[in-house]
Amino acid sequence: MTNALEIQGLSKNFGAVKAVDKINVTVRRGEIYAFLGLNGAGKTTTIRALLGMIRPSEGNIIVLDQPLGQDGSGPWAKVGHLVESPSAYPELTVRENLEIARRLHGIRNPKVVDEAMDHLSIALYADRKAGTLSSGNLQRLGLARALLHEPELIILDEPANGLDPAGVVEIREMLSSLAHERGMTVFMSSHILSEVDLLATRIGIIHKGRMIEELDANKLEQLRSRRLDIKTRDNKFASEVLKRAGYSLKIEAETLVILEQHALDAPDIIATLLVSAGVSPTHLAVKQENLEDYFLRLTGENQ
Repeated sequence: MTNALEIQGLSKNFGAVKAVDKINVTVRRGEIYAFLGLNGAGKTTTIRALLGMIRPSEGNIIVLDQPLGQDGSGPWAKVGHLVESPSAYPELTVRENLEIARRLHGIRNPKVVDEAMDHLSIALYADRKAGTLSSGNLQRLGLARALLHEPELIILDEPANGLDPAGVVEIREMLSSLAHERGMTVFMSSHILSEVDLLATRIGIIHKGRMIEELDANKLEQLRSRRLDIKTRDNKFASEVLKRAGYSLKIEAETLVILEQHALDAPDIIATLLVSAGVSPTHLAVKQENLEDYFLRLTGENQ
């Protein structure tokens, strides 16, 4: 099976500033690839380069088996995109904006406009001018236009911008459905790491223009640190009991923390040990580092 996207040694310089520095990215067909990074890390520059909007300083980009030309040529009839802020004709209605997109894509079936509005929950605003829409509904209009022609690949820069929490969940479920049920490939940048954690099948992390990590979501589960948190009514005595039993621990605020794997694998032994010593735990739980904490630890931004 061929890849949907291949970025090979991509660099982009703006004068003396190297916005992207020799990054490599491979996106397989049918997967949801999340491209993560802090503001200014190079995410949008990379996306603009792989859409042919800017010319790379170095490197090659292959989209749906077609190398991007120096003139920005590529298989754009098979690609949908939403980069940075969604744009629309402000004096035209939602329906008129989508109707123009339908004609530009050469789609003969006029019903796709209504279907797209229903799919993105903006049918209620069909006859409202785009310039009067809220930021969330303007984002929905941009997504509707990007998906109107049922592309094989959709490239999204912060697709949840401007959406309320319910809208974020709705977009997450929609993108998951497009990938898993229709086989569409999704390449998206995002700063809402909790959503990425629930959605992405693969993750790439860019920091200061360099790719510092690329891994499958299931591999991420293994890399995120785990800890056993324990609270008792007498933490000093409990820590003495655990140390005598051979456990290494640290104290954070009012919590005893154990990182050793054998304790994480059998927390019930810890509980039994403490109960037998007469200092029953009031709280005992294995916690796993979330994606946000892992991201900050990897980039060093939690220092």
